[in-house]
Amino acid sequence: MAAQKDLYDAIVIGAGIQGCFTAYHLAKHRKRVLLLEQFLLPHSRGSSHGQSRIIRKAYPQDFYTQMMHECYQMWAQLEREAGTQLHRQTGLLLLGMKENQELKTIQAILSREGVQHQCLSSEELKQRFPDIRLTRGEVGLLDKFGGILYADKALRALQDVLGQLGGMVCDGEKVVEINPGLPVTVKTTSRSYRAKSLVITAGPWTNQLLRPLGIELPLQTLRINVCYWRQMAPRSYGVSQAFPCFLALGLSSHHIYGLPEGEYPELMKVSYHHGNHADPEERDCPTAHAESQDIEILKRFVRDYLPDLKPEPAIIEHCMYTNTPDEHFILDHHPKYDNIVIGAGFSGHGFKLAPVVGKILYELSMKLTPSYDLAPFRISRFSSLGKAHL
Repeated sequence: MAAQKDLYDAIVIGAGIQGCFTAYHLAKHRKRVLLLEQFLLPHSRGSSHGQSRIIRKAYPQDFYTQMMHECYQMWAQLEREAGTQLHRQTGLLLLGMKENQELKTIQAILSREGVQHQCLSSEELKQRFPDIRLTRGEVGLLDKFGGILYADKALRALQDVLGQLGGMVCDGEKVVEINPGLPVTVKTTSRSYRAKSLVITAGPWTNQLLRPLGIELPLQTLRINVCYWRQMAPRSYGVSQAFPCFLALGLSSHHIYGLPEGEYPELMKVSYHHGNHADPEERDCPTAHAESQDIEILKRFVRDYLPDLKPEPAIIEHCMYTNTPDEHFILDHHPKYDNIVIGAGFSGHGFKLAPVVGKILYELSMKLTPSYDLAPFRISRFSSLGKAHL
């Protein structure tokens, strides 16, 4: 097929939640945008599939809490535009020991940012959430506006609205070559496209696209077990029983999180916020020993803290994390080509923040002044590691 002659204002590579929100903001500002996706949509190969994600303002970094103020507004705006519910407020319970420094930091930030929250002593926790067994005198911090995002529904709604705004989505087109310049040329398995700017939001495939452009970022791709556990007493851990999402801090090597029953009847999602190194092309080929270690950690947690769940996962699904060393995002221009913008390293906590991430990537691609301080997200913070290099 002959190369397409039309010039786009921007091409976005990767139709996960970050790429979709970037394209959405471009289209909203009347930019001619093309969103490319290597797989046929919908798919479960990346980091944006599945039915649910936690949404919260509770963070140990104030810049994320500040970004979340606007994220909540944008999620609500998307709900109005799509005419469908994408979010349910359940509250988010942070669970940990009283002396846990991360818990203290989060509480201080919520207070400073004026976010409604409640500190719960062990006794108050037992009264409020009797289906959680406290083994060591744990305390709680309740982010009252925490809740559940309906991830699959949100992604579909966003893609629909993007189409209504005039954005073009081409799925089943894998990018095989990027030729930098003004304009930048992107060749796929089907054809070539040209644009004034390029945004790369390719998740685990980011470095495959960046290496030929002379840069490699310190990204680690992890295969995550997403586990669902059967309730022994019906609806003990359901939204109908006012059971919240939770995040356990410092009770294992990495955070453990849970969402009340909703995706599958009688099942609650409880998962480990960590995984094992995986090639994204081979994510369905697990390393059995490492996988079983993570499951054993979860079994112990369920047995100790959630006595009304059977301590054996009923369903195990998988997704990919793309982590940076500090688990903060990368939102920046390519060091050499300033019309190429990179959004990467969302480290398993980017979905809820995607509305603002997309806005920032739109601003960078259009050379506008960013709405937020991007110091925590610059590529240059890794220079001392010798891993992000030209």
